[in-house]
Amino acid sequence: MSETSVYSSPAYKRSRLAYLVECAFEYFVAFLVEDAFLSRLLRSIGFDDAACGLIASVISLAFLFQLVSVFVVRRITNTKKTAIIVHAAAQLLFTSLYLVPFLPFTAGWKKCITVLCLLAAYFCNYLVTVVIYRWANGFVEPSGRAKYSATKEMISLLSGIGVSLLLGWIMDHYEGIGQLEKGFLFAAAAMLVFVIGDVVCLLKIQNERRDDGGTGAVTPMKEILHGTLGNPRFRRVTVLFAVFEISRYTLVGFLGTFKQFDLGYSLAMIQVINMAGSIIRSALSRPFGRFSDKHSYIKGIELATLLIIVSYTAIIFTTDETRWLIWVYAILNAVSVAGYSQNFLNVTYCYVDTKYFAEATAIKNSIGGLCGFLAALASGRLLSFIQQNGNELFGLPVYGQQVQAAIALILAVVSLLYAHFIVGRQEITGK
Repeated sequence: MSETSVYSSPAYKRSRLAYLVECAFEYFVAFLVEDAFLSRLLRSIGFDDAACGLIASVISLAFLFQLVSVFVVRRITNTKKTAIIVHAAAQLLFTSLYLVPFLPFTAGWKKCITVLCLLAAYFCNYLVTVVIYRWANGFVEPSGRAKYSATKEMISLLSGIGVSLLLGWIMDHYEGIGQLEKGFLFAAAAMLVFVIGDVVCLLKIQNERRDDGGTGAVTPMKEILHGTLGNPRFRRVTVLFAVFEISRYTLVGFLGTFKQFDLGYSLAMIQVINMAGSIIRSALSRPFGRFSDKHSYIKGIELATLLIIVSYTAIIFTTDETRWLIWVYAILNAVSVAGYSQNFLNVTYCYVDTKYFAEATAIKNSIGGLCGFLAALASGRLLSFIQQNGNELFGLPVYGQQVQAAIALILAVVSLLYAHFIVGRQEITGK
């Protein structure tokens, strides 16, 4: 059977469809343990605002767990079985968080259990994230990966908007009548349904074709490092991703308070802005995917970076009088995600042997994430300095986020130039 006919086979089609739906179920669980939903849960357990922020910072470092996958992925003899078991464990641990308020323990013990559950869940999740991506994406024809990724993202986004609104309304209802615990039970039940759907979808995906014949022969770490960090093309992709993440983390995490406290937007209006961005992003995901498939993943990243540069420019000029510019930022930034999120995953295929894809992705994501986290720490100190000086810098009245946006813009321009003149001119060695 030819390679083209293999991708057209019923088993491959079923696997691709199952992965599309699985990602949606995984997305539903993810947003219930993030942002406003997680904050509401943590506060009910007894965490104060400072502690919630600290936990959010710890969670942002959880991507480092991906590095562990570098040491275990080559020892997996049955990809499907291992991925399902570990992934299901992660999802169930996330679900169990909403049951912590009902445990017959003191507040201190509940806090400890919550943190341990979160760390264990993220550990299991990141341990197999790239494994599942490589496995499920193996049934997608290489020439259509970007379009498929865009379709997957669009389905998750659109369905996620409806599910998040419904669950948010239910939680608000129960909180409004003083029975928030019932809201937590409903969330836990919903998450359990999502987890079951997630596992069923993974079961429908055909097992991975292994180059080692399924023997699980362990590749020496020296060979893995030579095939990843020892590959100059991959190193350049990693540098690009690190600079891109430094730019993004310099600003994005600090805009929540800017919208609410400096620009005076209500929480409801902020959600409307975010929804508008998500809807437009989902509408443009497939065109973005077709563009990347036709021209290259790097060209897709370049286009996304151009949109980001314009969005950062909008923040630089956002003041009380021009607060409408936050809409420009939100929409352009949301659309840019359709261009860079999947392309930064897919571009790894171009410069790394497929058998090293999981390890290469874990290394790239960990390095980029760590650089971004450190950038966020430095940017936070700069913001505090400006605010403590009465929102002035060098005697000029300015919001700290405007300065952060200017720095982020410069770094985004650097990443664009690096993508175009360095990474984009490399010979593509993978597929």
